[in-house]
Formats: sequence, structure tokens, C-alpha cells
Amino acid sequence: MLEGLEVDPNPLERNWGEDKTLEVIYQDDAIVVVNKPAGLLSVPGKTIQDSAYTRIQAMFPDVEGPFVLHRLDMATSGLLVFALTRRANKSLQKQFITRGVEKRYIAMVEGIVESTSGEINLPMRGDPDDRPRQLVCFEHGKPATTYWQLINTHNGRSKLQMYPKTGRTHQLRVHCAHHLGLNLPMVGDFLYGQPDSRLHLHAEQLSFDHPYTKERMTFSADCEF
Repeated sequence: MLEGLEVDPNPLERNWGEDKTLEVIYQDDAIVVVNKPAGLLSVPGKTIQDSAYTRIQAMFPDVEGPFVLHRLDMATSGLLVFALTRRANKSLQKQFITRGVEKRYIAMVEGIVESTSGEINLPMRGDPDDRPRQLVCFEHGKPATTYWQLINTHNGRSKLQMYPKTGRTHQLRVHCAHHLGLNLPMVGDFLYGQPDSRLHLHAEQLSFDHPYTKERMTFSADCEF
């Protein structure tokens, strides 16, 4: 029925990060922390193999890993940590499960946020009829909590620091866009708002205990918007 109709290409099937550099922030025998550019997948997709994971594989061909511990949306930039050994993977997995890993994001939303800080609690699940979109669902959704603070407002947009206490898919994007959340979609969010040059969401800071030394480590990557 759709044959002959002109449709926009699926942005999820294009490798927007092909020509972008994956910056290594820190590495040792146990872990590697990278700054993923917007447009690069965290792990291989159905049609695209190029990803932060496959690039780390190529950089470290002789390690037990790399092991994937968490992900960022393709459109999101910022910090990712990979474990290079099974021992490091086990330690960091436990920290992610027990929420010992702290993450701070920078987001720009369309519109003026009236308060200076707040908390959003909106349970979420996937939308089986419109993947990869996510839904707020109080009946079947998994708990999702986000804390946020206003940095500034400029030209009708608000810049925020966001702290997810849970790690649901698209959590920050949905919590911003949903009418029970901030009711203000992120700038450039083609799924929950309007397209722009990029999604204005960046994983700016990541803190966890080193899997071997147990020293608390904090990494930062500057935001480009």
C-alpha cells in the first residue's frame, strides 16, 4: 500500500557518527572512559556496526573485554565507561545495579522552566506500536525518577542539570517532554519534540568507585551547547 509514497529516511538507520572521533578520557588496566560524540551508537545496531563498543574493541584487541555497562542514546553525547576485565566488569555491574554510579547530564529544553529545581517521578515502558518511543504508564511502567536543577534561561530556552536515579530508556527525554513532567521537550529531540542540529542532551559527569583500588573517581566532559 505504501509503495511509491515518498517517506523521510529513518534517522536511526544512518550512521551520523561515522566521521566523528571517540575521545578517550581515561584508561588503565581495568577500565576505559570515553566521550561519545552525538550520532555514534553506544553498541552495534541492526544495520550499523560502527559504535563506541566496536571502536573500543579495535583499540584494545588483547583484553578480556570490553564489557558494556551502560549506554547512551545515539543522539546523546557524553561519558561512557567500559570494563576491560571480567573482575572490573563484575565490580562496576554491581555499582550500577545498586545505584552507586552517579551521573549528571546537561539538557536544553524548549521554553522557560518556572522553578529552579524539582523531581520527576513518571513510570515508563516501551511503546510496542511505535518503537523505539517510550511511554509513561502508571499501570505497567517501571519506576523512573529524575532530579533536575535550572542552570539558566536564554532566548526562550532553559538549560538544566539532570540527575537520573534510574536508567530507563529515553528517561530524561520523556520526563522533559511529557505534560506531567516539565512539559518542555529537549531541543532537537526528533522523537518527542522537533528536529534540530542535534539532540541537546550531554552526559557531562560520571562518578564511581574504581573496581580495583575502590577509590572514588569522577570524570567530566565539556558540553558543546
